[in-house]
Amino acid sequence: MEFRCSNQPLADGACDALGLGLFSNHWQEQLKSLAPAVASTATDLLQQREFKAKPGELISLTLPGEHPALLLVAGLGEPENFDGFALRTAAAQLSKASLGSGCKQLGLALPLEGLAPSEAIAALVQGSRLALFKDERFRSAPEPRQEPDVCWLLGVNPEQQGELEHQQAICAGVELARELVGGPPNLVNALSLEATARSLAQEFDLELTVLDEQGCREKGMGAFLAVAQGACVPPRFIHLVIPAQGPALRRVVLIGKGLSFDSGGYNLKTGGSQIELMKFDMGGCGAVLGAARSLASLRPEGLEIHVISATTENMVSAEAIHPGAIITASNGKTIEINNTDAEGRLTLADALVYASALKPDAIVDLATLTGACVVALGDEIAGLWSANDQLADQLIEAGRAAGEPLWRMPLQKSYKDGLKSGLADMKNTGPRPGGAITAALFLQEFVDGQIPWAHLDIAGPVWNEKGKGPDPSGATGFGVRLLVNWCKAIAAGAKEELSLE
Repeated sequence: MEFRCSNQPLADGACDALGLGLFSNHWQEQLKSLAPAVASTATDLLQQREFKAKPGELISLTLPGEHPALLLVAGLGEPENFDGFALRTAAAQLSKASLGSGCKQLGLALPLEGLAPSEAIAALVQGSRLALFKDERFRSAPEPRQEPDVCWLLGVNPEQQGELEHQQAICAGVELARELVGGPPNLVNALSLEATARSLAQEFDLELTVLDEQGCREKGMGAFLAVAQGACVPPRFIHLVIPAQGPALRRVVLIGKGLSFDSGGYNLKTGGSQIELMKFDMGGCGAVLGAARSLASLRPEGLEIHVISATTENMVSAEAIHPGAIITASNGKTIEINNTDAEGRLTLADALVYASALKPDAIVDLATLTGACVVALGDEIAGLWSANDQLADQLIEAGRAAGEPLWRMPLQKSYKDGLKSGLADMKNTGPRPGGAITAALFLQEFVDGQIPWAHLDIAGPVWNEKGKGPDPSGATGFGVRLLVNWCKAIAAGAKEELSLE
């Protein structure tokens, strides 16, 4: 679906279908902006259906002999409660309602007051396009879908066409992440993720380094290789570099946990643990590769971006790591394995050491790390841990604008006692209470303390079983939009220094 901007008044629109957003306190007045005959008919029909314009309320009106012939009406509730996320949700609702209608030209007329043009366009484009995402790659006969050829954003200055293309690039990254995270584990694995990275490198002229098992061994990545030693597919350590547009003023690293399937190892996941969904345990890798696809297209000026993922699977075999084993990470720290199902933090440990050696201005890792974070924050909010207030605030704001909310959690130093081992430097898990916090504290041990670092636990929002808000069911691509927003903000303030508090 192509997106275009138009300043045309509603009454003069050339669309054969029109999507309207109406507030509950004055929706009759809003309809007066339509052609008189259309406004009169629509008002009568909505009153007959007892339309209240409540949030989530949607009515489709067929208007024979009128133009537009189809009117899609979404309730927005009270104006004071309407924001960018509500705009995104309404755009998604109207876009989905247009499917199968036969319309070729869909116009969206939604209130944009109070929002910056870029935020409004982001909500409209992302809401409309991403709501229509459907992965048909694995069906023998894909279901036919009839969607509009063009979606007109009414009330948006045509000079903003460049911003439309910008948002299309972001959507492409989200869609890539959804395809990776939603793909079956027999097809999405370390080798296929390497192939994805190579494809991105070739398409966008990026730098790519891939370490195989021997290369990782030479780097001393004992933690990562301990997880990989039971895998059916050989591991790959992926390092993708998006060069800066112009001089590189800042350098950031994005790390994504890349477990293509997590059986739990010898601490095997049991019934009720969602083992059948553990293909999404590479949601962090999917997010950073998706963000790489978007950022490679956008090329924020002055920002050098490194994308890293230690990719493997956590399996049960004769070679798999044993509970009780002691391993050595690439920074020399020894780790007692008291739970083989806490494997993601082991792969991230070596990735964080590798990232720290790049001397970046900031490191952000994303991981479907703990069920404890899901218990704490549910399936809509990701947890955020950082010792750097400025970095934390930047990420929270980036997530807010993206519709991907973060909640800052504590790095409670006293909880480190739960990671003490009688034999090694540390254990890989602490007590059950505060499990998401001790996981973050474990990761912190592998980051250079002089580098601003943030850990995002995305275990909750990475997957949407039934569909919610603007997202269809399945993989959400959570993290792509907030990472792009954050990188843009870093590039815009490239001459400012991050302070470590």
